[in-house]
Amino acid sequence: MTDLQMEVEVDTNSSLQESLPKPQVMYRCKKCRRIVAIEENIVPHEPGKGEECFAWKKRSGNSEQVQCSSIFVEPMKWMQTIHDGMVEEKLLCFGCNGRLGYFNWAGMQCSCGAWVNPAFQLNKSRIDECKSEPNPNLNMET
Repeated sequence: MTDLQMEVEVDTNSSLQESLPKPQVMYRCKKCRRIVAIEENIVPHEPGKGEECFAWKKRSGNSEQVQCSSIFVEPMKWMQTIHDGMVEEKLLCFGCNGRLGYFNWAGMQCSCGAWVNPAFQLNKSRIDECKSEPNPNLNMET
């Protein structure tokens, strides 16, 4: 095999790997298993400085870095209370009507201390993070 053939073969293999779909992260209601958000709906935020960001009454004296207990998403169609004109309210699952989180158009503070404006917060304790696997039945070879 010549060097040119080896380069073409390596390029072909790398392009096949790049074209394979990556597993997508989905978030499901723990109660009824309906999909409530996907990875593209997540609104990232910079972690805050922990308890330094909270009022002194909310501090516990523990100086450890706190992980986020929620994810923040963009507003979605299933969030009925948003469409009803509410400024802040609970977010209920559209399948089982279970409480998933809270929203506030003025924003809210994450458990890590960062402020997110506007805030559509889903509690991690109420949702499951699932990864969808690429379809193994797809034959990517030509």
